[in-house]
Amino acid sequence: MKTFKNASKRWLVSIGAVCLLSVLFSSCLKTNNNNYYPPVALVTFIQASPDEPLLDFYLDNNKINVNPVNYGDHFDYFRAYAGSRVANFYDHSSMSKILSNTIQLNQNTNYSLFLANKATQPEIVLLTDTINQPATGKATVRFVNLSPDAPAVDLVVQGGSTLVSNKGYKGYSSFMPLGGNTTYTFQVRQAGTNTVLATLLNVFLNNGSVYTIWFHGLSAATTAPDQLGASIYTNAYFY
Repeated sequence: MKTFKNASKRWLVSIGAVCLLSVLFSSCLKTNNNNYYPPVALVTFIQASPDEPLLDFYLDNNKINVNPVNYGDHFDYFRAYAGSRVANFYDHSSMSKILSNTIQLNQNTNYSLFLANKATQPEIVLLTDTINQPATGKATVRFVNLSPDAPAVDLVVQGGSTLVSNKGYKGYSSFMPLGGNTTYTFQVRQAGTNTVLATLLNVFLNNGSVYTIWFHGLSAATTAPDQLGASIYTNAYFY
């Protein structure tokens, strides 16, 4: 069975380990004579715009967060009505609008929604997440480049192989298999060179888990929080 990882700050309610992926929406959301369950998608949100203020996130008029959202915050998958939705972002202090954009969510589909780019040019990056159970003894990892001013990059296992090559801003890979229950150090290098731009040290990948590594920050940043870095989050795990 598979579950989506619970939100670390408990902002959202996970769907839990209640159904296999293949029947996640059909069986878990089955209608009966007394209830109607509208079509839904699952959305995870990552705040990847490095120089934004604390913000609030709405889909249409529905506020998603409880606590103000900071750069680097990650929400686990939450249910969202399928169809045309408006993603709205507001400065938490002033409630001035940062960005409003229409997104299309398809029924029975998983998405990663990133607020990306600089505060002067915010934009949404919406990726469709194909969540499949890794093979026995494996984990799977995807890479996303969300640094708007860095050069194209490679994702490399330190002392090992290059997993992803030459991804520019908003470039991303498919989910790739790696040995599970193993610790890795990942490096994000300037494409085609040995120049390391960011490092993820001693990352333990669990068997049966699905992960996203995302590269973020600004190469021109002068303050540590906004400088280039890499992070990882768990999309799902199977057991």
